[in-house]
Amino acid sequence: MSLGDRLSSIAVFIEVARSGSFTTAADKIGLTKSAVSKSVGRLEDRLGVKLIYRSTRTLSLTSDGEAFFARCSVALDEIADAETNLSELKIGPRGRLRIDMPAMYGRKIILPLLLEVAKSHPDLHLSTTFRDWVINPVEEGVDLVIRFGDLKDTTGLISRKLIEQRFYFCASPDYIARRGEPGTWEEIKDHECVVSYRNGAPHSWVAVNETGETIRFIPPPTHEMGDGDAMLAAAVAGCGILHMPEALVRPSLESGELVPLLQHLTPARGSLFAVWPTTRSLMPKIRFVVDALVNAARAAD
Repeated sequence: MSLGDRLSSIAVFIEVARSGSFTTAADKIGLTKSAVSKSVGRLEDRLGVKLIYRSTRTLSLTSDGEAFFARCSVALDEIADAETNLSELKIGPRGRLRIDMPAMYGRKIILPLLLEVAKSHPDLHLSTTFRDWVINPVEEGVDLVIRFGDLKDTTGLISRKLIEQRFYFCASPDYIARRGEPGTWEEIKDHECVVSYRNGAPHSWVAVNETGETIRFIPPPTHEMGDGDAMLAAAVAGCGILHMPEALVRPSLESGELVPLLQHLTPARGSLFAVWPTTRSLMPKIRFVVDALVNAARAAD
């Protein structure tokens, strides 16, 4: 028996089990009642078990039939969803997409790209949240998460790297005039710093030393802030040294509000990832938006 015939007989059985009637199932499938009954009978013969109790008025599933129905109905539903999703790819993204992003980077860099996508595809509706702490999209009911760095627990998740960003050390001219510049990354410990504060602890910084070795360290948490905009404002105001992705500090560097530090060192790089649950892996809207972000990142790079 071919795979197609096997799947066909299983599909007939699933419809009979859901309908609770050979006659009703036959009408939905477009076969005769006799053909449906024979199809289920051949399936039972092939499996060597009884799937359905038959009587003149009713039918019910055996314990083997219930177990087989539970497994096969899910499998066929997934196949149907896959076909639907692939067909929707030709139409374009549609439905509501829930996205969680880092507050400052999300608003300034990611959101404008998403709005361009939404404007071009009116059937796509966005629900956005901006948080500077790592969340689990499965637990939070989020379709897509944008984050720097890898998630510690990737169980049930899929990730795709969007871009690598250089991280720069910088401070305001006022701070440098008052405190001077650090000559090495080790000297940062003697300075005031504006640091990201997440999950009850300051976030670590990354530096690449003269030998090319990547160093991760905790800076002095002079000012702890949970929002990127507040951190940037504090650094511009002369409150300490800042460590941030290039895309976020570039305008302030170009305007002279901030000055780059430790330029003899190679800037450390951090990867920006799109993360989503495996249960949503075939959703066209997720695939479309992630591809759009990847293409935008390549163009920007």
